[in-house]
Amino acid sequence: MIDPPRSLWWATRGDDVTLRPILSGHLDVDVVVIGGGFTGLWTARELLDRDPSLRVAVLESSVCGFGASGRNGGWASALFPVSDDVLAKRYGDDTVTQIHHQLAAAVTNLGVALARDHIDADYVAGGTLTFATTAMQEHRLRDAATSAAQRGFADEAQWLSAEAVRERATVANSRGALFTPHCARIHPAKAVRGLARAVEAAGGQIFEDSRVTRIEPGTARRRPRAITMGGTVTADFVVRATEAFTTNLPGERRTLAPIYSLMIATEPQSDEFWSRHGFAARETFADDRHLIIYGQRTEDGRIAFGGRGAPYHFGSSIEPRFDESPRVFSLLLDTLREFFPDLDGGIDYSWGGPLGMSRDLMPSMWVDYESGLAAAGGYTGDGVVLSYLAGTVLAHLLTTPSTPTADTTLPFVQRRSRRWESEPLRFAGINAGLALAQWADYSEQRYGKPSRASSLLDRLFDQFPP
Repeated sequence: MIDPPRSLWWATRGDDVTLRPILSGHLDVDVVVIGGGFTGLWTARELLDRDPSLRVAVLESSVCGFGASGRNGGWASALFPVSDDVLAKRYGDDTVTQIHHQLAAAVTNLGVALARDHIDADYVAGGTLTFATTAMQEHRLRDAATSAAQRGFADEAQWLSAEAVRERATVANSRGALFTPHCARIHPAKAVRGLARAVEAAGGQIFEDSRVTRIEPGTARRRPRAITMGGTVTADFVVRATEAFTTNLPGERRTLAPIYSLMIATEPQSDEFWSRHGFAARETFADDRHLIIYGQRTEDGRIAFGGRGAPYHFGSSIEPRFDESPRVFSLLLDTLREFFPDLDGGIDYSWGGPLGMSRDLMPSMWVDYESGLAAAGGYTGDGVVLSYLAGTVLAHLLTTPSTPTADTTLPFVQRRSRRWESEPLRFAGINAGLALAQWADYSEQRYGKPSRASSLLDRLFDQFPP
């Protein structure tokens, strides 16, 4: 029996984790999906919605939702890992508008899709408050609101003064906040576990504890296949939906870099605490520091709070011991107490896990019709909605490729990011980026002016072809 990951979400998911069948022997299907997380399960579910007669199998190396899908911050947001300015420079303003519209729609459509399958994932579309807790953060967030208005997105990024934001929520040292409506709070483990059940109810097969050791592309004489220790699945298409764990597959070590994000969850806070601080609409929250943080008010009144800060490990290594870092957990608690000095009680849960980051920070969703291989991933922490979008995109490309849609013409569809550098350059570059983000935050906090480290950080990853 495989132990599920430790987290608030898994402890409160409310379902049984009895292991599904292990793949044994040979199986022939139309589509085999590798990975039982959001990307793989949304792809399977959308395929079966478009054509219930399809034979679809999902191969999961552990249990469904074991990876980032069951451990993330629970933000179903329209965030994108590349800035509007960089996107405009590479693809033009019209493409920026298209991405905004499609991601905003996907936030809503994800909620509709969960409701369609009667998945109660604590979905509440309360938006996001990005607080300004320093003068530099206020300057950037005001600029972001102005820039959004100039691009025609004034409704997507509204600056709220310190007085105005108090009508929604209060945190210490707030100088105001940027509000965006396009985000929903969810319970990710409830979502991914419910989605697995929906795939099975629609006729899909799921095999757990069935790690794929090799993917073989199709040839003129043979269809593509996925090979496990227990058997082989041959299909018309093999879809790789393994995100950070892609690095474990042969030949994929440099495709994505596994970056660790860690989280803590408090004891349930009192009604008096929430009366003082608000978040009545279940807004997710963050501030505008360079080293990303994120939080939410959970259905049972806790604060689930996470952030970056854990190092990248040499050789794109992924190990269970990397899921924990007392130093990072301590920093997260210190940061949370900066937001809420009157925090009640202690920390009930602490956990972490890897997410997949591409070299150019762009996600990828593609199908190679010649080899029969397909893949999606590289969400860099914005994967709850991007994975839903990936599922709909891949399902469309696999079933009706000759009919383009607004989603399938997005610039990250049918596009692959260039590979990461070999070690030790990969190790040095990624951890240099982490150090620059930490130094930029420290410098801005201490000196109250822009840090040269922030411009260096921008240039570190802004090195990719359109």
